[in-house]
Amino acid sequence: MLDVRYLRPAELPFVFAESDAHPMAIVSFGHRLPDPVPCPTIMLDLPQIGGSPLVEVWTSDKPVTIRETVGGSMAMTNDVLIGSFRLDEQPGVSLDATTYAGYRDLLQQVRAMGYPHLWRIWNYFPHINGDQDGLERYRRFCVGRHQALTESLADFPTSLPAATAVGTRSGPLQIVFLAGAQPATHLGNPRQLNAYEYPEDYGPRSPSFARATITRAEHDARLYIAGTASIVGHLSQHTGLPMEQARETLRNIHAVFHQAKHVTGLDFTEPQRRTLYKVYVREPNLFPDIRRALQDSPLSSHPVVFLEGDLCRRELLMEIEGLIIAESFSS
Repeated sequence: MLDVRYLRPAELPFVFAESDAHPMAIVSFGHRLPDPVPCPTIMLDLPQIGGSPLVEVWTSDKPVTIRETVGGSMAMTNDVLIGSFRLDEQPGVSLDATTYAGYRDLLQQVRAMGYPHLWRIWNYFPHINGDQDGLERYRRFCVGRHQALTESLADFPTSLPAATAVGTRSGPLQIVFLAGAQPATHLGNPRQLNAYEYPEDYGPRSPSFARATITRAEHDARLYIAGTASIVGHLSQHTGLPMEQARETLRNIHAVFHQAKHVTGLDFTEPQRRTLYKVYVREPNLFPDIRRALQDSPLSSHPVVFLEGDLCRRELLMEIEGLIIAESFSS
């Protein structure tokens, strides 16, 4: 079974000592790990806001094979692969061309290795709202991603997985991904237009992702909630109001829960579910208001990491993503 949790770096040796915890990947936010680790490390320049420094630790109770590639690394069991690609942007090469090359290689490799089904993707790169040759960098990223996925992903767009795109303070384009040997179920949100159906107002190519993805295994089902913001239909809501944006985002997440229950019959809001959230905040000074708006929500009783990062629209001040695990699931 694939497991993920937030831990303090000092706790890592105890995890690695567990006989049934085979390390697959560690994600670090804005800080380096004090000691080497026996698995791929994904370092993101996304400073943590509030609380003790944490890392995201992915393990499996099954044997893990690790493979290093040019610019990336992968760790896999028989049924799931977690990997990352780091793509340095070269002078004179547009972000859409860099993104296209990265996604094309990603799809070729996961297919060749026996994990053809994309489950979840995270995209991180700097200056996400900056201009490159007359087009916003996020929109250039969307052009390159769309081109690669339409060329190589079977059943596009219904096979698109949940995804996140966040702007880092520095670094290369980093694509972090989960892929599986078996297909997943990808969901829309009834309060929002499918991102891949956005009008041309949002760029030459629409964003290519689902609002959520559900994976199933022998003993659990998992709901991966994509980066979710204060958008209804396709329009941003509550410009300049961080608390209202947080509350609108929560309404969107509740709609995803409802849709997931409609599709699977599972209630992912039950208290015993294992849950992890990330909250991306555009400016640290917005953190107190956003945290206050989330106090009476499901996030108040589950592990949450707050990270400083830029978002796909300039007017968006925060975004939430999540993973909810319903254990003891029988397929």
